[in-house]
Amino acid sequence: MTDALAYYGAALRRAATGSHADLRLIDPAGRRPAIRLSPTEWCGSLRPGDAQLLARCHGATLDVGCGPGRLTAALASRWIPALGIDISSEAVRQARQRGADAELACILTSDLAPQSWQHLLLIDGNIGIGGDPSRLLGRCRDLLRPDGDIFVEVDPPGATSWAGSVNLGYRGGVSSPFEWAVVAADDLGALAADVAMAVFEMWPAADRWFARLGLA
Repeated sequence: MTDALAYYGAALRRAATGSHADLRLIDPAGRRPAIRLSPTEWCGSLRPGDAQLLARCHGATLDVGCGPGRLTAALASRWIPALGIDISSEAVRQARQRGADAELACILTSDLAPQSWQHLLLIDGNIGIGGDPSRLLGRCRDLLRPDGDIFVEVDPPGATSWAGSVNLGYRGGVSSPFEWAVVAADDLGALAADVAMAVFEMWPAADRWFARLGLA
């Protein structure tokens, strides 16, 4: 994972200058096409679809895998308490430069206080963190206040969910494998039910799909 973080950090540094950064998730077995990631968009201003998501956040928000902090900083600018966490030191550095409150932490292993957050964000594919969406959602559920919710960005209806090993590819280099997952909109309800949650809302925005999960 160390080399993947190095590639990710290098891509963010390049993207922060406005240059194109060709970052890809690659199936080492070659069974699935590479997924092109969007570091230039992550380092820019709000993406199309972000505004509809942020309008639903009214209380303390934990941005999981915050990257360079565009969502965390946008919430802070609206006086909404928000914390971004990421395992990339470069991501945290850039998020703080934007004025976001950000910490170097892993959602799956860090000591975070339970039932502390009104909202958790798993956006830009971050439902894939750790390669086990059930474990990830269960961890996020434990951090929610009883009336809180989790906002998730998923692949569109008709897409295929999967979990497995991937490599991160950047500028001709390929990282060692790590675990990742993709969740399609059609499969989110069953996944939520596995961790005693339910999908309360799902909406498309700017060719993206979002959902709001709460305690069942």
